[in-house]
Amino acid sequence: MKRLYKAYIIVFLLCVACPALKADGSSSENEKLLQQAEKLLNNYKDSEALLLYEQVIAASATNYEALCKASFLHSRIGDRYSDETRKLKHFNKARQYAEMAYELDPSDAEANYVMALALSSQAMVSGPKDRLTGINEVKSFLDAALNNNSEHAGAWHILGRWYFKMANLNFAEKAASKFFFGGLCEVVTNKNAADAMENAIKFEPNNIRYHYDLASIYNEMNDTTACITILEKAVTLNLETKEELELSRRCKIMLQEKKKR
Repeated sequence: MKRLYKAYIIVFLLCVACPALKADGSSSENEKLLQQAEKLLNNYKDSEALLLYEQVIAASATNYEALCKASFLHSRIGDRYSDETRKLKHFNKARQYAEMAYELDPSDAEANYVMALALSSQAMVSGPKDRLTGINEVKSFLDAALNNNSEHAGAWHILGRWYFKMANLNFAEKAASKFFFGGLCEVVTNKNAADAMENAIKFEPNNIRYHYDLASIYNEMNDTTACITILEKAVTLNLETKEELELSRRCKIMLQEKKKR
């Protein structure tokens, strides 16, 4: 009888312990995958990193880090395609993951950042009304991201692009914005765009995309001196990817054109 009782105790303990061990094992496996994905991301292997982040999401749909990183990567990878169908496929996935992350922590900078990035990416391949809708939605997420983390370079970059877009709406876009959204909630200028982009560079000084976008803003403002200054900094940056090399090539061309004048 005592042996039987002990057997029942052992079975009971195993039943209780096994789910816990399984959960711990799964958690440990996810941590390993996240570490591997981070290494791949840091080595500019975006597609490989994305596969691992999505593997973590498949095992744990509430893994906040994986959701944010997968959303970010879908936005970045989608931007590389010229085909709008393939772009939109990635951008839709980016928004799906961003919304899941946002539901988990709506006040955190990263969730708001990837929401803003996904929305702005979708807007660029949408029709006029959807484009304006997306552009108008982006600002609130950027404000929330920067309110949580005022040194978030990515959020400052998107804000700079947002200001630039809103400051340079054409007549039809301004009319549509007024009709659908009551006009702009604030008066924005290219100076706002330049200031935001300067902040992006301040917090991530080696990102050539930020330098190129700021130079483009100064070019639009006809501020040749500021444009040349930022381009001269851009062409000295250490580069790793094809995209960065292409941006460097554009910076050199713009710099040559500016110095001829």
